[in-house]
Formats: sequence, structure tokens, C-alpha cells
Amino acid sequence: MMDDTMNIDWGNLPFAYFKTDYNVRCYYRDGKWGEIEVTSSEYIPIHMAATALHYGQEAFEGLKAYRGKDGKVRLFRWKENAKRMRRSADGIMMAEVPTDIFKEAIFKAIELNAKYIPPYGTGATLYLRPLLIGSGPQVGVKPADEYMFMVFVSPVGPYFKEGFKPVAIEVVRDFDRAAPLGTGHIKVGGNYAASMRSADRAHKDGFASVLFLDAKEKKYIDEAGPANFFGIKGNKYITPQSHSILPSITNMSLEQIAKDIGLEVERRPVAVDELETFEEAGACGTAAIISPIGKIYDRKLDKTIHYGDVAGPVSTRLYETLRGIQQGEIEDTHEWTCIVKEV
Repeated sequence: MMDDTMNIDWGNLPFAYFKTDYNVRCYYRDGKWGEIEVTSSEYIPIHMAATALHYGQEAFEGLKAYRGKDGKVRLFRWKENAKRMRRSADGIMMAEVPTDIFKEAIFKAIELNAKYIPPYGTGATLYLRPLLIGSGPQVGVKPADEYMFMVFVSPVGPYFKEGFKPVAIEVVRDFDRAAPLGTGHIKVGGNYAASMRSADRAHKDGFASVLFLDAKEKKYIDEAGPANFFGIKGNKYITPQSHSILPSITNMSLEQIAKDIGLEVERRPVAVDELETFEEAGACGTAAIISPIGKIYDRKLDKTIHYGDVAGPVSTRLYETLRGIQQGEIEDTHEWTCIVKEV
């Protein structure tokens, strides 16, 4: 029987769903988690009154498995993803997935779909999507008493089609991603639903993404679409601080790398007026690592800030260092990666 991965054009994969062989699932019922199950079905049987469908009890994570030059497969900081999913679950009153179940599920999903891990040097990776939903029925607005946790995987290319090349984004003031005391700090579906309208408009206008401002005053930078924002000014790596920003594991890692290479790190409120003072700017997250920003257009002011047509030297060094650690090419002094030994 021919291996169906033989026909995959690894170097030209989009960041999109790609069918693989198996996914894993685990159910929370009667106050406890059950055993992990394996299935080849892409579909979920779900009650029509499930809280995930009516009241947004849903949280997800995203992480990647990287095949290195040495042939080994590495996961990057998966424990932080497990922590963040527990915070998300707590934020919308879902049952929290224990670390041991999270670990078993992601490792099993990788092992069962090992043939879909892209080869080293193709620019593609195996993306993991852990998902937690309220599967129990409720008609009143209250938490479910049953939950389903699952993990599926998909080989993917770069999130932005440009790859590690500068992208154009636009500042939006007529849409908000999350309220100041809302759910912006946790990874739940509602935040992404709220961002779709502005992102669609931006794409139609020729921009790769949007830059959201704080919902209260419209003075400070929040998220860069589905990613965190950072700016480089002199010897400083500057990234916004706000309750409405999702704590990015990639951004957290870049902050540490910035310190390692001698930069001063500032996590603080960043005024939108400060955009003109940055020498480099970027969006960072699991899907893209870093997407350098070439220009930012402010719709309201009809004004464009230019950062350049090529990635800046600091962004490039940060990107290459983090990517090198993830692929096992650079020494992992912070013990961020772990090898999936069974693959």
C-alpha cells in the first residue's frame, strides 16, 4: 500500500486543515476524567443543547512538533500550553484538563500521525490543536456537567503566506477584539469570532492582519490580530501589557531570548502614538513565530508608518534563534524543548 504522504508538497503547504489518520479524545463525566480514546473519525457526536454551541464554553490551544536536522522530533514548551488551557477552562468555568492527560493526548496524537510530520528544511511543521468543549446539555446559562477534550494534528506551512517577510497591517478603531475585563487574556473562541469582521475587511484591503487598540480609550496597542505585538527601539524589546491580551508563549520566549542577547525588555502599556518611534515591529505567535511588520496603516488618520521591505536585524536574530532552538540546531539552555522519543 502506497504511503499517501509521498504526494504531499511539503514546501508549499498552506496554514490550513489537512486530514491525518487519527485524533484522540477524553471525556469528563460524573466529576472525573475518563480514559483517552483513539478514533479515525473527523466528526464529533454532540448534543444539540451542548453549552459549547449556545454559551461559548470552548477553549483551544496551538503548538507544533518540529523535525530537526538530526531527525528527532521536538515539542516546544508544551507544559505552558497545558497551563494556559487550564487558565482558559477556569475563566469560563469548564473542567480543567490535568497535565498528565494533556501530555498523553498530545504525544499519542503525534505518534499515531508520525508520517505527517514534515521533513526538516521544508519550512513546514506538524500543528497540534488541543480542544476543550462543553459537551453536556444546558438550556439555562450555566456551565455544562460534561466536557470533551480532544487533540488533532495537521501538517502546515507558514501562517502568513509571506513567511518570514514583512507584512502590512492596519490599525482598526471601529472594532474591538475583547472588553477590558472580558476574556481577552484566555484562549477562547469568542475572542476570535469577534476579530473576524475586521480581519476580513483588512484582507480585502490588501493587509495581512489588523492591530487592535484597547477597547476603553483607543489609546494603547492590544493584539496584532491573532498574535502579540512587539516593537524594537534602540536596545529595547517592547511589548504591550493589558488584561485583554492573550499571554503568548512565543512572546514570552522571545522576551527571554531578547534578554539573552543583551536587549532590555519592557512589557508595559504601549501607546499607539509610539508606533512611529520603533525601528522594527513584528507580530509573534505559535503559528508564525515572528511575522515582521513592513508597514502599518491607520484607517482613521489615513496615515502609513513604514518599517522597511526586509526584516530588521533584531527581529531576524530573534526569529533565527527561536527557530534554531525549536529544531535542535541551537543549544536549548532554558530546557524548553522535549524529544518525542517514540517517533
